[in-house]
Amino acid sequence: MIARPTQRDWLTLLVLALMWGTSYAFIKLGVQTLPTFTLIATRLFIGFVFLATVVAVAREPLPRNPRIYMHLLVMAVVNIVIPFTLITTAERSVDSAIAAIINGATPLVVIVVAALVLHDEPITLGRLLGLLVGYAGVIIIVSPGLATSTGSEISGELALVGSTISYGIGAVYSRRNMRGLRPMIPAVFQVGFAFVMVSALALINEHPFAVAWNGDALLAVAWLGVFGSGAAYLLNFRLLSRIGATRTSILAYFLPVIGIVSGALMFQEKIDPVVLAGTALVLGGIALVNGRFLQRQLYGRRAPEPKPTA
Repeated sequence: MIARPTQRDWLTLLVLALMWGTSYAFIKLGVQTLPTFTLIATRLFIGFVFLATVVAVAREPLPRNPRIYMHLLVMAVVNIVIPFTLITTAERSVDSAIAAIINGATPLVVIVVAALVLHDEPITLGRLLGLLVGYAGVIIIVSPGLATSTGSEISGELALVGSTISYGIGAVYSRRNMRGLRPMIPAVFQVGFAFVMVSALALINEHPFAVAWNGDALLAVAWLGVFGSGAAYLLNFRLLSRIGATRTSILAYFLPVIGIVSGALMFQEKIDPVVLAGTALVLGGIALVNGRFLQRQLYGRRAPEPKPTA
């Protein structure tokens, strides 16, 4: 049963936001030394060891249905391999704060995909208004780069939009196919499957064992592995089980702000008024999407017909 959030829950939410919000800055730190797939594979290995240890200590039972593992494989691709690759590649040319802001728009993608797939997630008037406001913010953030930036910066911003879409699809796919499964199991298998796939890509396309590691690279993968790909999952699933998905989605308000602050502190990234205005619209759109007003339904799938009983 979903509980009323306590002070400890709100503190956990803030810690989780710090872990995920600062991840964009540490990705930026890592790509200065490490190739894309090598960076991702290393952080996933650390995260997998962390999560597998927790699962082993907790003696979590493993699924027996083979179809579950196929769903987990798909989720590893959509939730991790694709977005991690796009974000890591993008941050070679785009500020970490921009990555955090654009990825913060994931809830706007979720409501579109959910309305097309799930019968209990219709698009309402408030959600449609939130979509328009939020996407206007994304356009404001990206448009100056499209007009004046180099080709790599443009492709980086478009890659971030692609990663946001991938995260949105993955969230809906997870909700549709992982119901009834204890949350730690999807976490450890997603990270494990993704590690195998990304490691293969690193071996094929890069020379991971020839990389010259330095202190910045070690710090980046340690932070991303232990916190961004390990402990963050534990806190996220604890919140989902205690206070539910709606309240946990408040994370979307924190990530852009933390991304802006961490990028400024670590790399002296400058945020101009246009980006701040776009960020405000993205956060306003998310607020409208999650609000309880303007609930007139505009579009939604019909609930499946109950199967007749003998």
